[in-house]
Amino acid sequence: MRGATRAKWAVCAAATALVAAGCGTETSGSGAGEAVLTSSWGDPQNPLEPSNTNEVQGGKVLDMIFRSLKRYDPRTGEAENMLAERIETPDSQHFTVTLKDGWTFSNGEKVTARSFVDAWNYGANLRNNQKNAYFFSYIDGYDAVHPADGGKQSADTLSGLKVVDDRTFTVRLSQKFSAFPDTLGYPAFAPLPRAFFDDHDAWLRKPVGNGPYSIESYTKGAEMVLRKWDGYPGTDKARNDGVTLKVYTDTNTAYTDLLAGNLDLADDIPAAQLGNVRGDLGDRYLNTPAGIIQTLAFPFYDKKWNTKDSVKIRKGLSRAIDRKGITETIFHRTRTPATDWTSPVLGKEGGYKEGLCGEWCEYDAAAARKLIAEGGGLPGGQVRITYNADTGSHRLWVDAVCNSVNKALGNDRACVGNPIGTFADFRNQTTKQKVQGPFRTGWQMDYPLSQNFLQPLYYTDASSNDGKWSNRDFDRLVDRANAETDTARAVGLFQQAEEIVRDEMAAIPLWYQNGSAGWSDRLSNVALNSFSVPVYDEIKVG
Repeated sequence: MRGATRAKWAVCAAATALVAAGCGTETSGSGAGEAVLTSSWGDPQNPLEPSNTNEVQGGKVLDMIFRSLKRYDPRTGEAENMLAERIETPDSQHFTVTLKDGWTFSNGEKVTARSFVDAWNYGANLRNNQKNAYFFSYIDGYDAVHPADGGKQSADTLSGLKVVDDRTFTVRLSQKFSAFPDTLGYPAFAPLPRAFFDDHDAWLRKPVGNGPYSIESYTKGAEMVLRKWDGYPGTDKARNDGVTLKVYTDTNTAYTDLLAGNLDLADDIPAAQLGNVRGDLGDRYLNTPAGIIQTLAFPFYDKKWNTKDSVKIRKGLSRAIDRKGITETIFHRTRTPATDWTSPVLGKEGGYKEGLCGEWCEYDAAAARKLIAEGGGLPGGQVRITYNADTGSHRLWVDAVCNSVNKALGNDRACVGNPIGTFADFRNQTTKQKVQGPFRTGWQMDYPLSQNFLQPLYYTDASSNDGKWSNRDFDRLVDRANAETDTARAVGLFQQAEEIVRDEMAAIPLWYQNGSAGWSDRLSNVALNSFSVPVYDEIKVG
């Protein structure tokens, strides 16, 4: 996601915090007899409004405290009905949604059709400045509530949404979108209680959802405490009493705490420990394919990177990166060199096309030098790769990428890393277009469709298009693919759009990433879903 994404958090004891009933010094852990686990985490970029969270750390929490119309099966990634009893359409443009009965929010409020319609209208409304507003753009009336040209709104609600009764609402799209129902497990489409609108500031201090967990407290920079919601009506009830998410600014520290018995679960094993992890943890470690790709994006809002010949520089940099060497030496084959811009977990039928990148993803130092020279040389004479230094072992691989580029170009200062201390600060710089050179972009799929690897990242002004790349031919192909009701033809159109991404090298694909996790002997039944997020509600403690 979440690459990658307002209101203020409450302040308590000089720390920004979501609080339960006050601020004390007592932290994580469980009460007597409680089966509560601790897990590594990082502060989210923004408050936890579903339509304003498009990055991984916030997404983890939303997945615990909300349930939407659909849910993606933890094993297969398939979109299955959750709150939806059925979603019907005669033409892939007009949809009737019928809700299951008996669902409530953790504050006791009933989940109704209005809970979804109000939430979607809030997310789409330009005045609310939500990162995920773009996900509502296919609903009729979006241009009126969120004018693309920055003009004045002419409406406050989407004309394509209509409440029929407590359990039914209709959706009218501005064009056919055959895969629309499969997108509805994404947290942006979560329902919201009236409490969100009646006292927005209070809700932000302590979000209320309808998932298997509820938030007890949050202290920024320290931890978030979630507890099992005993009244949760779903079939996927939590098998533990709660999860305490502990903030780490260094994954190596989290790993050390795991080995020392001070942490139960680390879901981002640092690259420096991959050679030791099997010996350290034995069968308490897993590494599984996930819908994640690591790329380098470019600041197309900076003219130096958006000239007629700069595509040659971007392709030259791509050819200067020894993906095979880096994934083998740094990541011990827990990453796979990327040859397209999606993910192998989609399979061929889902839109993955091995080798689509062609020669542009193959290491060739001579070709790299030639291309960059033809493009007029590196802008400013040097590439500075911006990344967050707190998670993901990014420093190691960025240094390795720069070493590869420097070696290929015969210049030991051609490429350098530009670390930003925390993920939240990094995201603030990239989303506000403050980065002046290439920057790392890891994409964790929001839902298992090739569309999700392309449209949010490369469509003009899309929600996670932080580099502001734009190509009208790409946009038109994506629109055609979304309107196509034949799956095979839709996949073909998305791949044609992806070929434009390749030809323009809108971003450099680096490698596909596996999900990894290690845990203490207190835990059992640990698994990662196809998004590489722990399936917290299934974990058993003790």
